[in-house]
Amino acid sequence: MVQSRATDVATYLAELPPERRAALTRLRELCLAELPGFTEVMAYGMPAYQRDGVGEIAFAAQKQYISFYLLRTDVRDAFADRLAGHDMGKGCLRFRKDPDYDLVRELLRATASGEGVSC
Repeated sequence: MVQSRATDVATYLAELPPERRAALTRLRELCLAELPGFTEVMAYGMPAYQRDGVGEIAFAAQKQYISFYLLRTDVRDAFADRLAGHDMGKGCLRFRKDPDYDLVRELLRATASGEGVSC
């Protein structure tokens, strides 16, 4: 997907092809459930979750995969062993099929549990 110009997450999700919409809607549901006190925004054309104005989580539909952005270096470091077997860039976890929702839930809970430095 080309960078979205949607002004809110509901519009972003509505723009997605049906085969991607379900997975990204589930990611949104997990973020809303596991990130209390975070603000849902659109940033850089994708849904993002901020605490005190700082982005810590984001996700996006790409052409070949679903991106899950884990912007907290301390959480990435704590989960290094679990993330090692996944397709991952510096802060982007890429899922070619449906995301590993259990892993995502654990990452979200770790993010919500304390403050850290975002990259």
